[in-house]
Amino acid sequence: MDNILRLLGIAKKAGKLELGEEPVGAVSRARACSLMLIAQDATENTVRRAAHFAQFGNIPRLKVPYTKAELGQAVGRNSLALLAVTDVGLAEAIVQKLSALYDTAAYHEVAALLAEKTARMRKRQTEKRIHAKKKRNKETR
Repeated sequence: MDNILRLLGIAKKAGKLELGEEPVGAVSRARACSLMLIAQDATENTVRRAAHFAQFGNIPRLKVPYTKAELGQAVGRNSLALLAVTDVGLAEAIVQKLSALYDTAAYHEVAALLAEKTARMRKRQTEKRIHAKKKRNKETR
């Protein structure tokens, strides 16, 4: 099993992965999805629904070079055509590995988008920590 599939297994164990059409649709509508992945042998209906979910939530989606069986095995299922990564850091790591292995413009474009999102998220977290620290210091005076 390669590193990308291992990352998907880690994301599943961490609870940062939604599996199947209904859960992916739910996190897309809640705008809690960072990346949508579609198996290479997914049916046209699944691809169409994934496109609809991604458009609604403004979510990047990628068709990965893995079959439904390979994706399913990585996360402990028999078969899996559609999944959503809900953590932007994990999503960025997955896409970075995909773009390094497979030199495709779509992978590079999504990798750049997720790198920007991750940078913004880290900046907000740093600002939040600084603000909380200043607030604590004011309260202790």
